[in-house]
Amino acid sequence: MDDLRVAASAWRLDPAVAFLNHGSFGACPQPVLDAQTAWRERMEAEPVLFLDREIDDLLSGARARVTAFLRADAAGLAFVANTTTAVSTVLASHPLGEGDEIVTTDHAYGAVRAALRRACERTGATLRIARIPLPLDDPSLVAGAIARMIGGRTRLVVADHVSSPSALVFPVEQIVAACRERDVPVMIDAAHSPGMIDAGVDALAPDFWCGNLHKWLCAPKGSAVLWVSPDHRDRIRPLATSHDHLETFHARFDWTGTYDPTPILAAPAAVDFFDALGWDRVRAHNDALAEHGRATVAAAIGAGRVAPEGMHAAMSAVPLRAGVAGSREQAMALTRRLYDEHRIEVPVNLVAGQSVLRLSAQLYNAPADYERLAAVLPSIL
Repeated sequence: MDDLRVAASAWRLDPAVAFLNHGSFGACPQPVLDAQTAWRERMEAEPVLFLDREIDDLLSGARARVTAFLRADAAGLAFVANTTTAVSTVLASHPLGEGDEIVTTDHAYGAVRAALRRACERTGATLRIARIPLPLDDPSLVAGAIARMIGGRTRLVVADHVSSPSALVFPVEQIVAACRERDVPVMIDAAHSPGMIDAGVDALAPDFWCGNLHKWLCAPKGSAVLWVSPDHRDRIRPLATSHDHLETFHARFDWTGTYDPTPILAAPAAVDFFDALGWDRVRAHNDALAEHGRATVAAAIGAGRVAPEGMHAAMSAVPLRAGVAGSREQAMALTRRLYDEHRIEVPVNLVAGQSVLRLSAQLYNAPADYERLAAVLPSIL
């Protein structure tokens, strides 16, 4: 048996469920859970020793492993619980005032849009939304739409690497370049990037970059990173202030009060798990399976594409016809019906005025999962 299929057995997902929603919270293979358990047992054997005298070195070791994987400068990488926290952290420290503007897109994650709106309400700034149409036939339209929104009062651009609602892979190199040309700071919401896409944070060189480790890297829930460029490190502070608030950038984030560090400490085990399989093989497998799933489901309901094949990776999207799941409540109801009646876990999202099924592909998935969805959709829709 191919070792990728052997690895698929490492997940402990309910075999009765066609789990096509890895993109929401990820899922941990057993070796990673075992690593977390070992860290937790060590912590609980002597909590003061672990959390007071050993934690700095332990986090430094985890940081070295994660930054090598992300190809990011370790001095600028802080561990946080999730990318939602990372975005709010940057907004809390970034200079904004009356009349200033923040630019994002209509493909942004809902929690990110909410954080941006709150920051604008607090400071008197204005949120400007670049419209990215679906279907989309040219990736360069994304950077162009963002660039057209940038003006003399723009103080921050927040753009996805992989959009959570639409599953589109945005051309982040073009987006960062457009912001550089206009001397505007840019934050890349790379919630889905670690593990799904070969990241290369230093080469991309945004002002801010955040990514979840608990999604496609399959680390435990509550492990994510915020990377900040050297120009901004002195002023970015964690949302909670604790003992090390005057120390180095990442030291300020390493201890913000008592918390469970085991998801972060187990992240290197997730890197090791996929390293042993070969990242190129894993990514190629997942990308191809996501495209197969998209084609299978789209054929069953007569749907087209929402974007060129190169704009999808381990997640894909299938558009639903007009009038199906046209509101958030209807989308949630369809998601729930697919699970309650058919034990298929797949989200229905609304983005840019279009309802889509977002399909994920991870090693534990198989073509039969998408065929199962394709078999029930025509009668439901």
